[in-house]
Amino acid sequence: MRLRGLRRAVHVAGGSLAVVAACAVVGTGATGVQVVQEMAKVAGELTVVQKEPNWCKPLRNAPISPDEMDDIKSRYPDIFRACRESDAGFLHNWDSRSTFDVSDEAREAFYEQKYDERGFAFWLSNFQDVSIDERAAELAGAFLARKIRERVKNPEVAEKLIPNDHLFGTRRVPMETGYYETFNQPNVRLIDVNSDPLVEITAEGIRFESGFVPIDIIIYATGFDAVRGALDRLDIVGRNGLSLKQKWDDGPVTFLGLQTHGFPNFFMVVGPHSGATFCNVPRCAEHNVEFIAELMGHMEDNGLTRCEATEAAEVDWTKQVLDQADQLLAGKTNSWFTGINHNLEGRGQRKMLLYTLGQQYFLKTCREIVEQDYRGFAMAKEPVAA
Repeated sequence: MRLRGLRRAVHVAGGSLAVVAACAVVGTGATGVQVVQEMAKVAGELTVVQKEPNWCKPLRNAPISPDEMDDIKSRYPDIFRACRESDAGFLHNWDSRSTFDVSDEAREAFYEQKYDERGFAFWLSNFQDVSIDERAAELAGAFLARKIRERVKNPEVAEKLIPNDHLFGTRRVPMETGYYETFNQPNVRLIDVNSDPLVEITAEGIRFESGFVPIDIIIYATGFDAVRGALDRLDIVGRNGLSLKQKWDDGPVTFLGLQTHGFPNFFMVVGPHSGATFCNVPRCAEHNVEFIAELMGHMEDNGLTRCEATEAAEVDWTKQVLDQADQLLAGKTNSWFTGINHNLEGRGQRKMLLYTLGQQYFLKTCREIVEQDYRGFAMAKEPVAA
């Protein structure tokens, strides 16, 4: 876009950059939410272009004092152990109760408690049925909708920010710090393209059905091809010239999310269907690395040079992953979780990319596979065939 000149000067004061221009942020997913709340502080005018609002939860980040940091460091072993023993690799675990095991008053108090806790608490330590029971997810969403209406002064804007196309917890929940209050600022406007379609983007700004909005800078927060995108772009080729992208044309098929048949000695970390996908990725990716490293050590100790997932193993594993996803509300929702990406040709079919049974089941399965002499992996001393 050609800059038409900033409305006021860009300056640095107190070490922070103040950009006072007409800006637009396109997208209100996890990235858009983070960008909007920061750009609103420095933009002269900010236009937020929204297609699908998301259920957002306060992050509750705060400065960490030296004493608090020392305390955290002293508890590193306990923190890492707790992450290892949880369902998703976080310091959160599902509440063992059902949403309907408690009174309305107790449920509301519990929601308030989780809403005020840091991180993903409202999502990943909520009642255990919120991921499988539509009524439970609706109640959690209704609580968050009330919070949005409390925080956004303009009722019409508040309603636009409340999702109506998916239940709470069925998509990745963005974390925010003052995101909703941003829309109370006089320099911020929200345009929902469902009611006010985007017509064109020009060098001077953005034209909507309702009229033209002059824009100096556009920030696109329109998502990325999660989990499998990087693997597709690498153009990995296996036996007989078959590319990984071609093999996965109808959706990924893997064994443990670590290998796929026809691609010997090719290992994936945080690949589709691995235990690190619906998990705290840095923590759970360690499991992938540990398993692969131990497997390679086993090969070296036994003079093996070739390892490949069997076709039967990957068919069975992929079926397990998809069957598990069918039990969850998230598995029935269009999102990057389920491989839906309308920006890419042929990616409108719902096929779960994530392993959703939890970290503990994945680790248990991996242990059993090792104990059964790496069941599902065909290993040999022969050279890898071209």
